[in-house]
Amino acid sequence: MRLTKNRRKIDRIDEKIIELLNKRARTTLQIKRKKLMLKEALYTPHREKEIYENVLKKNKGPLSKQSIKAIYREIMSGSLSLEKTIKVAYLGPPLTFTHLAALSKFGRSVAYTDCNGIGEVFNEVEKERADYGVVPIENSIEGAVNYTFDMFVNSDLKICSEIYLEVSHSLLGKVKDVGSIKKVYSHPQVFAQCRRWIEKRIPRAELIEVSSTSKAAELSSKRKNSACIASRMAAGKYGLKVLESGIEDTAHNVTRFLVIGEKPAEPTENNKTSIMFSIKDRVGALHDILVPFKKNRINLTKIESRPSRLKAWEYYFFVDLEGHYKDKKVEKALSELEKGCTYLKVLGSYPVGK
Repeated sequence: MRLTKNRRKIDRIDEKIIELLNKRARTTLQIKRKKLMLKEALYTPHREKEIYENVLKKNKGPLSKQSIKAIYREIMSGSLSLEKTIKVAYLGPPLTFTHLAALSKFGRSVAYTDCNGIGEVFNEVEKERADYGVVPIENSIEGAVNYTFDMFVNSDLKICSEIYLEVSHSLLGKVKDVGSIKKVYSHPQVFAQCRRWIEKRIPRAELIEVSSTSKAAELSSKRKNSACIASRMAAGKYGLKVLESGIEDTAHNVTRFLVIGEKPAEPTENNKTSIMFSIKDRVGALHDILVPFKKNRINLTKIESRPSRLKAWEYYFFVDLEGHYKDKKVEKALSELEKGCTYLKVLGSYPVGK
């Protein structure tokens, strides 16, 4: 009797939740129509961050913060898909870590397009066949994804958000035991990140490099005595068993991804700005060019150099700094910086990811 009573109570609560969700959706539609009329970006990272912060502050449990955030991710994803479907291009194929990063940011209600390369992701957004793109920029173990940096040289797209995804690798296959594995498929970087585990557990297996972890899972599903190293989600799609989990050699293997679009994000309480610049080659040039940041007490969180490809020994420098380009001290520092540069571009300001 008590169980039936509690279940009826759940039904009444669910009815109220549905009513409120649709009320929220109708309000979202009103905002969306105004944005379309004003030609403003439909996805607004600063507002997304505000919503997460507000609901997490108000959460008293027993649901965890992670559960609340996951629920709201899908609520906001559903809102984004109302009337006009948002399209997101990403470095594919499906179920790669870039795809998982895109899902963690935009949810499952938007439309996704998988691309064969980073350049294709940029092209899809530039040609307006996609509203946003998701590309990897660096890994905590392997370092920078140089091709992504190179794409920003000639692209007018802006960075409007960043995603940090903890990467965990699993051994997947149809074999009964690990000892019977003769071939293992995966991406070269994944093999590098699991080297010690491979040498200890499957030292005699042939390692076959493929273009992606999803391709590895597909091949493994069709071949005897084989396995792959991929994400756990790939197991379900390709009918594989999770033979071992968390086989990466280093804990806290994190990849940073960028969301690219036509417009930068508005300021929040905690922002990051990415810029690129080039300077004349002379003794102490890089030291001198960074002085404006010290003078204005701006912390630099990353600096990376890439060859310009136009002239030998000329480089572009990519810098991440704390603050928004609309902040007075950042604006002042960039103005001083520009005087000593042969080229300067603000790639975008966006909320700091976690």
